[in-house]
Amino acid sequence: MSAAPHIPVLLAEVIDALAVAPGSRHVDATFGAGGYTRALLDAGADVIAFDRDPDAITAGQAMVAGADGRLTLIHAVFSTLGAEIEARGLAPVDGVTMDIGVSSMQLDRPERGFAAQADAVPDMRMSQEGETAADFLNGADEDVIADVLYQFGEEPRSRRVARAIVAARPIEGTLQLAAVVRRALGHKPHDKKDPAIRIFQAIRIHLNRELDELIDGMAAAERVLKPGGRLAVVTFHSLEDRLVKQFLRTRSGAQPGGSRHLPQVQRGPDPSFASIGRAVRADAAEIARNPRARSATLRVAERTSAAAWQEGTRQ
Repeated sequence: MSAAPHIPVLLAEVIDALAVAPGSRHVDATFGAGGYTRALLDAGADVIAFDRDPDAITAGQAMVAGADGRLTLIHAVFSTLGAEIEARGLAPVDGVTMDIGVSSMQLDRPERGFAAQADAVPDMRMSQEGETAADFLNGADEDVIADVLYQFGEEPRSRRVARAIVAARPIEGTLQLAAVVRRALGHKPHDKKDPAIRIFQAIRIHLNRELDELIDGMAAAERVLKPGGRLAVVTFHSLEDRLVKQFLRTRSGAQPGGSRHLPQVQRGPDPSFASIGRAVRADAAEIARNPRARSATLRVAERTSAAAWQEGTRQ
């Protein structure tokens, strides 16, 4: 098989954490350029891979052809992985890995409209379907835009930015959008952090429902993993990592107990996961090779023999 155009972050750590054995069955929930899938195949696993981006599915057909029937590539959002795998009679599985957020393939193609550094129509749709970023920015109420920027970009001056975006309509290019953001926030060329990056992130997360997908995807993984199977999730910013940490803490029964000041927490379902080790982050050598790894965090958990929690269950 040909080499992947982009090496996924924490690749060795992910494969090691999944404890891949020859003949095992693994899910790559975020296929992208196929880096994790290729490593899983090389370790002897059969792989079921998902991607919502039709470009990734098209590019991945060469890998499917060269995998001798060991790779199933599915064009779907990974929140549906439970239903898709069960419908094919491929459950349960030994491992699920997720690399959350935008892929390098999407960022590196200016025409996809994800990046603030090259001009294109603001698009940002991973599936290439539905509302574009331009549609949202030019059609949404100012308050709605401000809420998105605050919630998903953690931008404290979101209302100022939203006001500037509305005043600059129509927003027709990514460079125009970036300039509007920088001007609204008083960004200077010598400043270290570019505020346009977190604004673009917020819009992208909103359009693609990325945090909802993450929550639903982890719950789907819980359904299809066999006892002893592993879940490995790589995140790239605090919003994502917070959700993964909370999900695994809740599902492992690690919520705090009661005290004389607080009532005893009512016991929920039996823990469906056991966390494995601490969060893993890239070392200096990997960051030097791939700056995108700087913000990456890997969390791993092992499926117990307990039943999957029912949808909406909280502890």
